Amino acid sequence: MLFFLIENFRLGLKNLYLHRLRTLLTALGIIIGVAAVIVMVAIGEGTKREAIKQMQALGVRNVLIRSNRPPEGTEGTRTRLLEYGLVERDLTRVKQVPGIDRIVPLKDTKKLVSHNGKIFPAVSAIATTSDLFPVINLRLSSGTFFSRMHEDEAAAVCVIGSEAARQIFPTQDPIGQTIQIGSSNLGVVILTVVGVLEPTGLRAGADKAGIMVRDIDYDVYFPMSLAQRMFGKVSVRFRAGSMERESLEYSEIWAQVQDVSDVERTAGVFSNLVGLPQRQDVQVKAPLELLRAAEQQARMFNYIMGSIAGFSLIVGGIGIMNIMLATVTERTREIGIRRALGAKQKHITLQFLIETTVISLTGGLIGVGCGTLLAWGLPLTLQSFGVNGFPTAIAPWSVVGSFLVSGLIGIFFGLYPAITAARMNPIEALRHE
Repeated sequence: MLFFLIENFRLGLKNLYLHRLRTLLTALGIIIGVAAVIVMVAIGEGTKREAIKQMQALGVRNVLIRSNRPPEGTEGTRTRLLEYGLVERDLTRVKQVPGIDRIVPLKDTKKLVSHNGKIFPAVSAIATTSDLFPVINLRLSSGTFFSRMHEDEAAAVCVIGSEAARQIFPTQDPIGQTIQIGSSNLGVVILTVVGVLEPTGLRAGADKAGIMVRDIDYDVYFPMSLAQRMFGKVSVRFRAGSMERESLEYSEIWAQVQDVSDVERTAGVFSNLVGLPQRQDVQVKAPLELLRAAEQQARMFNYIMGSIAGFSLIVGGIGIMNIMLATVTERTREIGIRRALGAKQKHITLQFLIETTVISLTGGLIGVGCGTLLAWGLPLTLQSFGVNGFPTAIAPWSVVGSFLVSGLIGIFFGLYPAITAARMNPIEALRHE
């Protein structure tokens, strides 16, 4: 039996070798199909991993309560006081919830950030506590974090994001340098830089779920106690000839839950505490919920993209069937001679099945190579054209699965031509010209 299989395999390879160009063109559909599956899934997998990475960077044990600024008013007054968002009462209620490790208040002061007279509008001045850094997984590139001692003393120190450091101090070491927060007519604080953060890659809107409203790498963090002493809770902005005052105690409150299984329950408790859904100026979000939604969405994307690319494999299988039916017609006399010499129907069937399987598996192997190279090289190619942030990640299951499916397609679509050849009348096949 083994000799029989080896001999049929040899005959199949010999016949395919004699028609090399036709064999390659026949396998082209399988090659394209397998490569398409791998590339499509790699794009979806890369996007999913990037989203999951960003969600995990925000902490899967965290719950975020955030102030929402109301829409711009249409009133014509030159001076108005806009009061909204989280207040001390909300913070006190949140602190009373059991099972919380850390509570971190945060305020975007909306103050101008400047150095040596140059203003940096993209940089945000954020007042917070030292607990923020471990809660949202911020790491130091150089220097140190400010501490609780700095908070108790309302020390004029700050920790700055990587992009803020690059913009403000492009040619200097930021550690020990000073930056100015605020303006001369509304109050100024001179802060000494004690630490620079590693890049996080967390950008506003990058999570597509509304968690990020600022570019974290452009933040300047300084003690909340200093901000409350110097600026109070009312911010003043001049806009188009009018003066607008904002009363906002806290922009955000981050809570780190002790057990990840309690995150969604705690988020529900917080929603009740701050008066949702009736209260429109506050919202509660949990990165864990968004992480699960991102994973589910990515799985759906993989299924859809994989299914679309899988149609290419079916088209390739139809191409194999078409060529093999033509081959059966060409080799009618050969089939008749083999039957006359004692070959049985199963021998003819097996020979043609071996040929179609070799074609499809060879095409699958080439497709795996092409798809892997394309998935690996696509981000690099797009970067050369100035397109960044297009990650890909090759999923092992897509490589193995598409290769196995290519072999099954060869068998499935080669079965009909093989049976057609085996059922030929030997006498009529010998008479065929």
